[in-house]
Amino acid sequence: MKNYVVIGGGITGVTTAYALAKRGYSVTLLERHRYSAMETSFANGGQLSASNAEVWNHWGTILKGMKWIFKKDAPLLINMKPSWHKLSWFAEFMAAIPQYEKNTIATTKLAIEARKYLFQWAKDEGIDFDLKKEGILHIYRDKAGFDHAAKVSQMLAKGGLERRMLSPKEIIDIEPTLSGQYYGGYFTESDSTGDIHKFTHALSSAAEKKGVKIIYNCEVIKVKSDGESVKVTMLRNGEYEEQVFDNVVVCTGIASRALASQLGDYVNVYPVKGYSITVNLSDAQSQAGAPIVSLLDDETKLVTSRLGLDRFRVAGTAEFNGVNRDIRADRIKPLVDWVNQCFPRINTRSVVPWAGLRPMMPNMMPRIGKGSKKNVFYNTGHGHLGWTLSAATAEMVADVIESSNRVPYPSSLMPTYQPT
Repeated sequence: MKNYVVIGGGITGVTTAYALAKRGYSVTLLERHRYSAMETSFANGGQLSASNAEVWNHWGTILKGMKWIFKKDAPLLINMKPSWHKLSWFAEFMAAIPQYEKNTIATTKLAIEARKYLFQWAKDEGIDFDLKKEGILHIYRDKAGFDHAAKVSQMLAKGGLERRMLSPKEIIDIEPTLSGQYYGGYFTESDSTGDIHKFTHALSSAAEKKGVKIIYNCEVIKVKSDGESVKVTMLRNGEYEEQVFDNVVVCTGIASRALASQLGDYVNVYPVKGYSITVNLSDAQSQAGAPIVSLLDDETKLVTSRLGLDRFRVAGTAEFNGVNRDIRADRIKPLVDWVNQCFPRINTRSVVPWAGLRPMMPNMMPRIGKGSKKNVFYNTGHGHLGWTLSAATAEMVADVIESSNRVPYPSSLMPTYQPT
């Protein structure tokens, strides 16, 4: 049987390796860190959120971005220094605006499909990842945001997702710890939250038990395919080495663009930085004053998740600043201030900041399927919904691989998931 190398040990790489191993394939997973899920899959917002499936390709996003362009604490921040990568990405982003509704509906369907796989895998493998099936509450502070949410709800409904409109009183009934004045809200009971790092690390161990060989501390420098075999050059323990495989699946997040170029493909992933804080709830008052229900604040673009008894995660913002992992105090402060304002009973003396680079395609749709060579596959570019979509996209790329092994597909007919 032909073997597969999966490059990247984040949520998409680990779920892909696991899905392939379940189908009996020989799989090697390469990860440059000592453990899995040490970059963008380390401390995200924690939401498994079909209700957040709306893609960003909308004129409203453009107008907000222009309004926020010189505001350092704005939810969206763009480094104005030009680069070809950034300019090409934004040009393609705007070109995808006509597909806004279609892509939002498609993403909703994919997010709903992903749930059944992720929950089943967690059950099968006995994975504890602080899962809370308490729903996600979207809150709106003004009529304009609330009215837009009504239009989004219609698209989500076309994708098969139910959520209900709430009055300000109903918002507080659902989450009584929340302070502040709100115009209205929407509640999605079927959404949930959990710890992505715990889940990914545990699933990587489960994949190893199914025969996946994981090589850690291994940075892929070069990858080359002739259509029949794949040569991977890696830096390991300070020395270069080469290994040859039959097939490759690229799941490398923001590094996917460079590797795809080496393989003769164009995958225009851009690194969009997001920040999070994990508040340690070290006293009884903070634990009682922190929400159980997950939130999305539309005005600030912040999301929350309750991770067990003693941790509260707040995440959000989007920063277009290239490959830059710096944790900026002026970007962390608004997250802490938000907690102080919305949940005043929480003690914010102990806060752990973090930043990660979301791998975003211009049309906000993941790149899944075959490359230009028959032994090259992709599962990358999931943006802010990596965890939400990962289990489904792993199954999809496994389906593509299984189909390509079963039937000699013409490349023009090979299924892929990248609506434009």
